[in-house]
Amino acid sequence: MDSLSFDVFSRQCPSRGTLEHVTGRWGSLTLGALYEGSLRFNELRRRVDGVSEKMLSQTLHALERDGLVHREAQPTNPPRVDYELTPLGREVTGRLLGLIQLVQDRMAEVLTARERYDEAHGGR
Repeated sequence: MDSLSFDVFSRQCPSRGTLEHVTGRWGSLTLGALYEGSLRFNELRRRVDGVSEKMLSQTLHALERDGLVHREAQPTNPPRVDYELTPLGREVTGRLLGLIQLVQDRMAEVLTARERYDEAHGGR
């Protein structure tokens, strides 16, 4: 299928699911953490503060299915599983990190806007 046939604004477009995996809270944080390098599951869980084991597992499965994350199980005892970005995952994450950095850099403005909004609308 040619890339021009995909339209994220169309309800049936499969790119919507991938976009959701990439831009959801745990997906974006997981990809961002893996951009720094290969990590084991528990290292990744510590890096992505607040994610549950179940949610991280589901997130990694979705990102692996989308071809963004590679999972490599080592035949050791105990088993060792490493996760890393695929070339596509690195490209997507590179762009995502630009957005993350922009949001971080502009948080003072966001917090000011929230305060103004809350004051104008009688609190939260």
